[in-house]
Amino acid sequence: MAEIILRQVEHHMMVASDSNGHSVVIGRSPTDKTQWVGLKPSDLFLVSIASCSGYDVVEILAKQRENYRDLTVTCSGEQMKEPPYTFTHIHLHFKLSGEVSAEKLERAIQLSMEKYCSVVTTIRPDTPVTHDYEIIP
Repeated sequence: MAEIILRQVEHHMMVASDSNGHSVVIGRSPTDKTQWVGLKPSDLFLVSIASCSGYDVVEILAKQRENYRDLTVTCSGEQMKEPPYTFTHIHLHFKLSGEVSAEKLERAIQLSMEKYCSVVTTIRPDTPVTHDYEIIP
């Protein structure tokens, strides 16, 4: 069973710690959007999706002995304009540099989206999750 601990530090700032003691600052601006004191919870959700799927892709490509130098995952989400600001669509863009087979990369991403990434499989089918990729030689 997964468990985190969330502690309030100040009125609009909290710190979440995982079961291994790793922490992240979460917050919101009390006055305007230029004074954020930590990650917005909704952005943290996108971080979870990007890191979960990115980890899967790295593991699968390593098993396939694909040679790449860098991986960047950009995750964007469209939200409803009114509370509770539910995500209505999420898109992941994987960018790799190096000699990577497009077919193997596509298969790795597909396996993550459909089988391995617990965050993506938890929100599907209610929230569409799409992806694309680019390979930079």
